[in-house]
Amino acid sequence: MSNRKSVLIVGVGSIGERHLRCFGATGRAEMSFCEVNPALRQTVAQRYGTKRVFGRLEEALAERPAAVVICTPAHLHVPLAIAAANAGAHLLIEKPLSTSLEGIDTLQETAAKHALKVAVAYVYRAHPALTAMREAVRSGRFGEPVQIIADFGQHFPHYRPAYRDTYYKDRATGGGAVQDALTHALNAGEWLVEPITRLVADLGHKVLEGVTVEDTVHVLTRHGGVMGCFHLNQHQAPNESSLTVICQRGTARFEYHRSRWRWLTEPGQEWHDEDAIPLERDTLFVKQAESFLDVLDGRRPPLCTLDEAVQTLRVNLAILESAASGSWQVISNGGRP
Repeated sequence: MSNRKSVLIVGVGSIGERHLRCFGATGRAEMSFCEVNPALRQTVAQRYGTKRVFGRLEEALAERPAAVVICTPAHLHVPLAIAAANAGAHLLIEKPLSTSLEGIDTLQETAAKHALKVAVAYVYRAHPALTAMREAVRSGRFGEPVQIIADFGQHFPHYRPAYRDTYYKDRATGGGAVQDALTHALNAGEWLVEPITRLVADLGHKVLEGVTVEDTVHVLTRHGGVMGCFHLNQHQAPNESSLTVICQRGTARFEYHRSRWRWLTEPGQEWHDEDAIPLERDTLFVKQAESFLDVLDGRRPPLCTLDEAVQTLRVNLAILESAASGSWQVISNGGRP
């Protein structure tokens, strides 16, 4: 019990409730949460038997939690993270990091000043199949990467029926397909090969009822010398997502919907499938929570660092700007720190 970390969840909407549940499932954390909505606060506290519950962040931070998990709409991530950092708490911040670059420098400076550990919750990086594929690609087993292709789609109303009433309906709060969903593929793609250095994008609202934000996106990317293509929609019937890396001597593909990765090196041959890794509803989020607690214990680096998440934030913003202007955008600080 003495080794458990005190973890405060800020915001217990859908993703915050999941973090509360999954950090609790590790058995390594003493949980508390802060939620401004009184009815939701009471409901979630009763559902999980959480005793330490707060309506105001100041009261919650006064308890000096070891770590804070920021789960509010994205436009609030940075100011809340800065407040938590000033209270000396390590940070796990939900994706996307923000909806603008405002306050990012202050967050980085505050975290450095207090020697805090900061991670951003791009949960694909916790997937064992994607991790195994990345290790194979990065080892040079298939030669140098030359192209990356992301093909993502699902029926959003089926999986997220409340989307009309959440942050999703407004880009200013982190809504739309780019910031809500495509950002996962972009971050994973940068992790597999290299950061995006320039891009051009097209997007539109095609199908989803009750909102006007984009639900369909196409992006052409350059990751240094690697060419890329990312496309996503949130209205197709198949729930299928794949990331393919084409290298000089072979191709590797991660299939999220099948929880596996596969590879092919010889023309005319069949795919070689690595063993699928069955995942339950919360498995990746429990793995992510375990990883973050390992970070706090000094046992590993973050799955996604603050600097890497800033890079993906710049990509998100460049996509929106490119679609509005119809022009290529350069990611000025593309490159790993």
